[in-house]
Amino acid sequence: MKRSLSDNLKRSLGDRSHSDISLNFILDNVKEQGFGLLLMTLSLPSALPIPAAGYSTPFGILFIILGMQLLIGRHRPWLPQWALNRSMSRSFAEKTLGTSAKWLAKIEPLVHPRFEWISSPFGSRFLSVVVIVMAGLMILPIPTTNTFPAGVIFLIGVGLSEKDGLLCLGACVLGVAAIALYAFVIYLLITQGMEGLEQFKEWIKGLIGI
Repeated sequence: MKRSLSDNLKRSLGDRSHSDISLNFILDNVKEQGFGLLLMTLSLPSALPIPAAGYSTPFGILFIILGMQLLIGRHRPWLPQWALNRSMSRSFAEKTLGTSAKWLAKIEPLVHPRFEWISSPFGSRFLSVVVIVMAGLMILPIPTTNTFPAGVIFLIGVGLSEKDGLLCLGACVLGVAAIALYAFVIYLLITQGMEGLEQFKEWIKGLIGI
């Protein structure tokens, strides 16, 4: 029986025998399933609208590393030792997973194999470029703007995991929107400073109801 997306994410966290979860532990649990589940798991702390200070820059660097591996056609993900030693608390990981469950419940019925161009070398390389660009946006020191590009990476991870090329294509469209958003935010910072950015953030929060 095929596991659901949320079941796969829970599997990536393993059992409850450890209070902290290292990236090495996550990688051991998901590496057999390739890049998709790893991108999903690592993007969650930044993709969800919950406090996750300190994750975006190091994880952005990791996404660049993973994107480069996709670009050269590597089949199994690899992470450097300094990254493998990083960890997050299990309580934070499970809170993140709990928050993601409602979002996954909405998209799971719509996700299935189609447009399987993503399995081709061209498809993987195309998506790798999108992941690298989104990771670059995550690293930029602009407060509270990381959710959008991390969400794009999350959707690409879902698409790769489920071989859903249409979802990946939709994620790429959102990636273009993310680039436009960052360009607008930079324009606000240049023309209106932090005050303009704060007003824009409040407008976004009101729009999505947080």
